[in-house]
Amino acid sequence: MLFFALLSQLFSPSYRIATPCGDVPPGMSCVPGGWFIRGANDRRRDQRSQAKIYVDTFWIDRYEVTAGEYDRCVRHGRCAYQKTNYDHFCDEDQPKVGLSWYAARNYCRVHLGDLPTESQWEKAARGPDGDLYPWGNAPVTCELAVIKNAKGRGCGRKAVSREKGRTSNVGSRRAYRYGLYDMIGNTDEYVLDWYSESYDHCGALCFGENPRGPCNGDEHCPGYKERVVRGGSWYWGAAHAYGSYRRGHFPSQKRIYHHFGFRCARAVASPHAEVASLVNSVVGPSARLGAKVAGSFLKCF
Repeated sequence: MLFFALLSQLFSPSYRIATPCGDVPPGMSCVPGGWFIRGANDRRRDQRSQAKIYVDTFWIDRYEVTAGEYDRCVRHGRCAYQKTNYDHFCDEDQPKVGLSWYAARNYCRVHLGDLPTESQWEKAARGPDGDLYPWGNAPVTCELAVIKNAKGRGCGRKAVSREKGRTSNVGSRRAYRYGLYDMIGNTDEYVLDWYSESYDHCGALCFGENPRGPCNGDEHCPGYKERVVRGGSWYWGAAHAYGSYRRGHFPSQKRIYHHFGFRCARAVASPHAEVASLVNSVVGPSARLGAKVAGSFLKCF
């Protein structure tokens, strides 16, 4: 029976071989490939419908990109200058804010990656089982993330600006799932996808394996004007600070807002990746036939 159960799993239409993590680059963590629960049916409409989504193994920055890192890219002539308006938002180890989606994506591409897709980001934040937060399901507090609370924005950290509150240095709270910091709070993080009013409205491009959202995240997408940001920030409270929360923001950042930052992701570069891709390309088309064969065997026992 065990043999046939394994055979049935192997030829299941959803069976995939995840690429090993390989040699993870410094400053990044590996998120193993696999199916995970994305979205929520009991929260905002734009998070519906909850579904199982598959993402390949990928690497993602452990920290949000800092002001210091971004400024070094500018000095080297590889990134566009992006102004930060307020004091106390551009210290070396604070997350880079006040930049456009385009500038964030360019930084990631310069560093051999890209912005994570929305599904990659949510898998990294929630894990395979759909936890509400990177640390599990315990409610968010300022001990766990940099958000707005009763003391004020940024957990009450004061800034010399018209907004009372600010970001904290990256990594000011401990690492949670996959060794990642600040997946919830500190800055809303740009991701690749265009923002749709719900996954259902987006349709097939938002479901299945490695979805990239409307128009597959292409540069132009008729009918769509905003890109997705995830994770909540120092500016907003607990209502924005959980793993399935999503909202849209104009990628051009015409007005300079200081609660949008980013981190980068990369596909796994490994000889094992090609092997896994080859096996999955063979198993995938055979899955339905294999499932029928395995099922017929199981009926006999």
